[in-house]
Amino acid sequence: MSTTHTLTERMLLRLEAEEFLFQEAALLDAWQMDEWLALFTEDCRYVVPSTDRPGGDPRTTLTLVDDDHTRLYWRVNRLKSRHAHREFPSSRTRRLITNVRVLAHDEDGLTVTATVVVHRFRHGQQDQFVGRYEHELVRTPDGLRIRGRRAELDLERLSPNGSISMVF
Repeated sequence: MSTTHTLTERMLLRLEAEEFLFQEAALLDAWQMDEWLALFTEDCRYVVPSTDRPGGDPRTTLTLVDDDHTRLYWRVNRLKSRHAHREFPSSRTRRLITNVRVLAHDEDGLTVTATVVVHRFRHGQQDQFVGRYEHELVRTPDGLRIRGRRAELDLERLSPNGSISMVF
């Protein structure tokens, strides 16, 4: 009986995490950037390591993105403006989130990993970005929120464009 309860509890935690990640992906695909930013806590960290060191520590290795909430706020506002030349007009994206696993949990939140594929369509070209997310999700009165997000790309290089201008 306790094994079934444990399995049921794990399944419910995974479903809760999946629902949150699916909603986050939908916000990004719809370019609802303010709503997406609202999913982050004030003490958040958003990291995208370089493609040559996906497991790298942002304190000691080069990263593509290493944002706290203030930097993330400015990144979102730039993406929404005409100043983000590579994203004006905005790319069309479609995110596929799969292989969601809850690595750890307690009453305060969850540590979740997932596989992600982002299809980006821009200027008649399609790019595909494959990788994994690791989220530290915390429980708040408004529901789950992101305290930490690490987005590791499986790509060996950022070609053909040499950059990621949208949120991965």
